[in-house]
Amino acid sequence: MENSTYNSLTLQLEGLRVTNTNKYPIYVFLLLTYVFILIANLGIVVLIWTERSLHQPMYLLFCNLSINDVMGNSLLVPRVLKDILLPPAERLIHYYECVVQAFTRHIVSTNAHTVLMIMAFDRYVAICNPLRYSAIMTGKMVIKLTVSAWMSSFVLVAILLSLTLRLSRCRTLITNPYCDNASLFKLSCEDVNINNVYGLTFTAVLLSSSIGSIILTYSKITVACLNKKSKSVNNKALKTCSTHLCLYLIMLVSGLVLIVLHRFPQYSEYRNISAILFNVVPGSLNPVIYGLQSQEIQKALANIFQVKKVKLSF
Repeated sequence: MENSTYNSLTLQLEGLRVTNTNKYPIYVFLLLTYVFILIANLGIVVLIWTERSLHQPMYLLFCNLSINDVMGNSLLVPRVLKDILLPPAERLIHYYECVVQAFTRHIVSTNAHTVLMIMAFDRYVAICNPLRYSAIMTGKMVIKLTVSAWMSSFVLVAILLSLTLRLSRCRTLITNPYCDNASLFKLSCEDVNINNVYGLTFTAVLLSSSIGSIILTYSKITVACLNKKSKSVNNKALKTCSTHLCLYLIMLVSGLVLIVLHRFPQYSEYRNISAILFNVVPGSLNPVIYGLQSQEIQKALANIFQVKKVKLSF
């Protein structure tokens, strides 16, 4: 496709560079990963929703991450699977579909940070103020925190994309396997300094707030655990906090690798691969890590399978 059409509504996605040899193994791997993401995350949501013992702030907040992972991967992976089977010249996408994809992609990544910050606050209250936990983390508070996480993400990303939508386009090639804000404003031949400034400020504020809140809450949790000197309490705190911290580090490292690779055009293929992995790896690992570490989730699953065994025996 010609890459110099003015304000064209038809764009071309660069996608992954695949050969006839590796096309189908990559396709099968991504398809199986996507199916696992759907089953694992939706299974966690349904389990938490149906089991009364799991109606706790920690698990209700985790549902946001599962919904986030399903939404992000459902928008991205099917499109990538389709493009893998097509030659590069036929990987076309409508401009408005591209904008929706970019908007959702940034909402999902931003929301992951805000939800994990709220989960860190939940762990802080549970460990540092256990007697006041039920009074602070009420159902209404969980709803307020959840709505604030999604709304703050929506507003920040809406501003980000509105700055890009005002630009005219003189190119048609999206140098990425999917649409995002950077790929969209790179289509313009106008001055994009405002986009770069807001984008970098947005990223810096989000990361500094995210990392700062994690460091602050975990510092206070560590001090509280050292002061209590109770082995059983400390072990329980360590188990729940290590799960949350592991989820956060997976998300943070995946995002930082992608941000760094965006600054090196010569590594475009590595960037494209990491852009896919940035979505599927956290989405695959989050429910597994949380499920393996949470005794309550394990008990709920054991009860379900035990009931099924009893029914089958009859």
